[in-house]
Formats: sequence, C-alpha cells, structure tokens
Amino acid sequence: MVLCFLSFGMLPNLFSQDTIKHMLVPGKIIDGDTIPYVDLKNVVVFPPLDNATITELVSYGRLVYNVKKVYPYAKIAGQKLMEYKHVLDSIPTERARKKFIKAAEKDLEAHFGNEIKDLTFTQGKILIKLIYRQTGNSTFDIVKELRGSFNAFIYQTLARIFGYDLHTLYDPEGNDKAIEHIVQLIEQGSL
Repeated sequence: MVLCFLSFGMLPNLFSQDTIKHMLVPGKIIDGDTIPYVDLKNVVVFPPLDNATITELVSYGRLVYNVKKVYPYAKIAGQKLMEYKHVLDSIPTERARKKFIKAAEKDLEAHFGNEIKDLTFTQGKILIKLIYRQTGNSTFDIVKELRGSFNAFIYQTLARIFGYDLHTLYDPEGNDKAIEHIVQLIEQGSL
C-alpha cells in the first residue's frame, strides 16, 4: 500500500475556496500507475413503498419516529452491557459483583431513568427488540445474568402485567423486517 496525493484543482465547481483541494489517501500501484484506493461504506438499497395506502404510510412514519427515538438507547445498552461484562469478569467476589451492579444500576437510573420512563408503550416494545438486536440476548436473559433468576422472574411477571414480554426476540427477516430496514437506514445516515 502506498500513499497517493490527490489534487482537486481541475474540479473548481465542486470545491469552494474554503475547502481542501488536496488530499492524501491510500493507493495501489497497478501497471506502473498509482491508483487511489478509497474504501466506501456498503449501501443497502430498499424498494420504494409505491403501492402503500395512506394508512400504511402513516403507520410506517410512526414506526420510523419510534425507532429513531429508541435506537440510541439500544446502542447505549449494548455498549454498557459489554463494559459491565468486562468489569464483572475481573471482579473476584460475588459481594463485590453485586455492589458494582447496584452502583451501575443507580448510574443508569440517574442518566436515563426519566427518559426511559417517558417512552410510550410501543417504543418500549421496540426497545426490547432492539436491545436483543444489539446484544444477541433477550432482555430476560440479560436481567437473569446480571440480577439472578428470581429477579428476572419478578421483572417478567411485572412486564407481562403491563403488556410486555422480556423474552421477545428480534426477527429481522420476519416480523421485524421494517424495523431492520429503518435501523439500516439510520446506520448508513439516510434517516
């Protein structure tokens, strides 16, 4: 791999005087020519919603709004869970582990408690699915691992009373295809 110096002087209409007109990028030498090598992100293309009724479009728009609202929380949950697992693996005693989990729970409650409590019922269901998407584990399994089987049972019972299911899985090829579509659009910066 070699470095290639690109000059944009021949494209004056694309760049104003304030932008960079030269750039250093990786390159490859092919048959004596230095060719710039730029790695582009994958782009997922979805078919347009041509034959959708007004009701379907409104429903889809509401789903987009809800996913955009809860997806950052799911990403944070995945990151925090990885951090907590890494720290918990290094804690030798069960008592110290419980103390750490209580402190982490208080910290999360202080940062996100009010925001999570303000979510709608539908947003809560989507959040449970997106947490599964980010972590690969159901919310029930996460609670069971961190708080124990009894607490997971109690949380599941309370969740069922309010219409949630902590055992909910994420199926990107089936029921959750629209959510996956929206998440991919968010990740590639289209939404």
